[in-house]
Amino acid sequence: MTRNPYEGLPAEAFWRSAVVDREPAAINGVWRPKFDISKKDRIVTAGSCFAQNISHHLREAGYSWFDAEPAPPGLSSELRRQHGYGIFSFRTGNIYTSALLRQWVSWANRTAAPPDEIWELDGRFYDPFRPVMEPGGFASLEDLLASRAATLSSIRRAMREADIWLFTFGLTEAWTDADTGALYPMCPGTAAGEFDAEKHLFVNFDYAKVREDLEAAFDMIKTENPAVRFLVTVSPVPLTATASGEHALTANTYSKSLLRAVAGDVVRSRPDTDYFPGYELVTGSPFRSMFYQDNLRNVTPGGVAFVMRTFFDALSDHRARHGEGDLDEDEVDPACEDELLDAFGG
Repeated sequence: MTRNPYEGLPAEAFWRSAVVDREPAAINGVWRPKFDISKKDRIVTAGSCFAQNISHHLREAGYSWFDAEPAPPGLSSELRRQHGYGIFSFRTGNIYTSALLRQWVSWANRTAAPPDEIWELDGRFYDPFRPVMEPGGFASLEDLLASRAATLSSIRRAMREADIWLFTFGLTEAWTDADTGALYPMCPGTAAGEFDAEKHLFVNFDYAKVREDLEAAFDMIKTENPAVRFLVTVSPVPLTATASGEHALTANTYSKSLLRAVAGDVVRSRPDTDYFPGYELVTGSPFRSMFYQDNLRNVTPGGVAFVMRTFFDALSDHRARHGEGDLDEDEVDPACEDELLDAFGG
């Protein structure tokens, strides 16, 4: 007879045997996938800038990363990057919040429509909802609207054809239009546009709102594609700046802990959703910030490789083909739009 529930538990259930008695890079077994992911599964990636690292390594490892909005033929790699091709599965730029994901999905499936707001400066046109997607702005309003329509069409395609939809949470903070309720990916006046304190309102989403928006977005995607499965992660990259009035350290702790709690609860309630602990594999105390670059924000190539090795080693298709082993520590320079906020620091 077992005397208590802890007797006979595996080593990973105990802090000492799972963490303390291991070298940091030897900590393993932290993810047991709820469902397997094969190399044939079409994987959509969206979310914060850390998701770009995942996209890169999926392609390198031979998985079917789904590029729903490919670049035009003949465009150089540098121009592809500048114009947002090949970074996420569609050219929305970073989607830092579940509310913004819900907004894009609702526009794509036509349950809502983007507001008429357009920014213009010196004869060039800027999309308030993709302000850095066209360097220097669009030459005409028609070009802007055609480009946005192409992206919405690509999101619809991704909704209908994806096998796995991977979303990386980034932030709880955002800016919204007081009149329309539309969310901006960045505060107006940072990358483009002009800030209006009466029109542009700061929001810091709470648990209930973050979870509601995430599940609403997932449910809308499921109406288009009942078989799709979701994989949620939380970015280990701290926020660049906060407009909450708090210290950046406590503001970041609030956001990340809330997002992690939402992810955990959604996974427990939805059979179609799993959580991959990339956040813990970088920020956990056993790693002593060893996976951060000098700015204590960007993750080193070695850190990304460690996270992705943990990811792939848990998947049966990868183990069957390659066994468990190291990944190349390729340098990836993610396009993090919120890093533009550094320019406003005192």
